[in-house]
Amino acid sequence: MRVKVGEVESLCRYPVKSMSGELLDAADLGWHGLDGDRRLGFRRLNERGGFPWLTATKLPELILFTPQRRDAALPGALPSHVRTPEGVELPLFGAELAADVGRRHGSRVEMIYLDRGIFDEAAVSIITSTTVTEAAGLAALPADARRFRPNIVIRSLRSVPYEEDEWVGGTLSVGEGSNSAAIAVTNRDERCSMVNYHPDSGRPAPELLKAIVRVRDNKVGVYGTTIRRGHIAVGQSIFFEP
Repeated sequence: MRVKVGEVESLCRYPVKSMSGELLDAADLGWHGLDGDRRLGFRRLNERGGFPWLTATKLPELILFTPQRRDAALPGALPSHVRTPEGVELPLFGAELAADVGRRHGSRVEMIYLDRGIFDEAAVSIITSTTVTEAAGLAALPADARRFRPNIVIRSLRSVPYEEDEWVGGTLSVGEGSNSAAIAVTNRDERCSMVNYHPDSGRPAPELLKAIVRVRDNKVGVYGTTIRRGHIAVGQSIFFEP
């Protein structure tokens, strides 16, 4: 039976993998997640393994880089420039940005665009604000959903921490209509050191991941995959069907 579980509290996409996110009032959900989400990333040129992407687990400073739109000719969901932590704006695909990031990382990188996105496990990440508060509290930190880098934050009706675990294997739909966007919840979200870094300062708090590993078997929030495309907006109702 389809039941209402909450409302969309916030939406966020991350145009460049591991860089600062972008809060949205609304977004289109496609087969590969939110339009414009994680479509870009730095490839490590000297990496020959199965995961070539440079992420904040390798270079925490990446979360302090902010994608910017300065070219109206580009599609609306993609940035044209990136602002460095020092406030310098550089063209997204320019040699200067690649050289700057490569210098910080200590190895050469290049910006890559993939129209299907650059994801870890699945294209849509979901968490409730209640879970954010509970998980942050494990390490006595203020609640900040940005640490968990979700696409959709849900304001739950039940306000039960880790309620998302119950949704695995079911479907979440966003909006009232029969043709509303729908997401199959596939698995719990296994966390990495990204949660440790403050989104504004980059200051590490390793006690957070340690607490999540100890109390939650390193899993907070859920992943999902699109099964019906549609428009999503803050304030819309979210329904669950087992």
